[in-house]
Amino acid sequence: MFRNSILEIFSQTWPMILICTVIIVSMRIIYIIKNKKEFIFYKEMMMLLFIIYVMCMFYVVTFQDVSWSSSNYIPFKEMFRYEFGSRLFFKNVIGNMIMFLPYGFFVSYFLKIDKKKMILILSVITSFTIEFTQLKIGRVFDIDDILLNVLGGMIGYFLYIFLTKVQDRLPKFLKKPIFYNIMVLAILVIFILYLTNYLKLGV
Repeated sequence: MFRNSILEIFSQTWPMILICTVIIVSMRIIYIIKNKKEFIFYKEMMMLLFIIYVMCMFYVVTFQDVSWSSSNYIPFKEMFRYEFGSRLFFKNVIGNMIMFLPYGFFVSYFLKIDKKKMILILSVITSFTIEFTQLKIGRVFDIDDILLNVLGGMIGYFLYIFLTKVQDRLPKFLKKPIFYNIMVLAILVIFILYLTNYLKLGV
């Protein structure tokens, strides 16, 4: 089900992602050359992936699956309404957590956050802003979405902390940028091949 959701998101957002990626990459290359900055592939990719993630999240929270239900201001009311393991459970409960997992990771990575309180506050602010915006554009406000988003953000934060601790234990030669460049490039190639293959199967 998540694979189908990802396919739908990319099928709807790829024009925006492509145009924005070309603009951002072109400007970034010119900036690096003009100012003689060091080009570190994995850092540039992390920034680009974060921007792509934000664009996909914008699509999900503003265009995808317009809800005709009413707003929910009672914590856990909607969350426990879905049967555990059902399609709606994975879509609305697990899906809301997964949507914010990259947020917690990326924000922690860029801001070098090492305190739970900071990512908790940022996740609450961002999720509340999303729900408030949805309410104003004709969708619904759901307090459970905020709780699940924040939980997802915290999971992303703990993932960042875990990977940071793993990184600290790596040998010095594995901490060089070239190693991270190769690793990120490999992950990117695998993801593109997987997505391309799935898009062909979905046609």
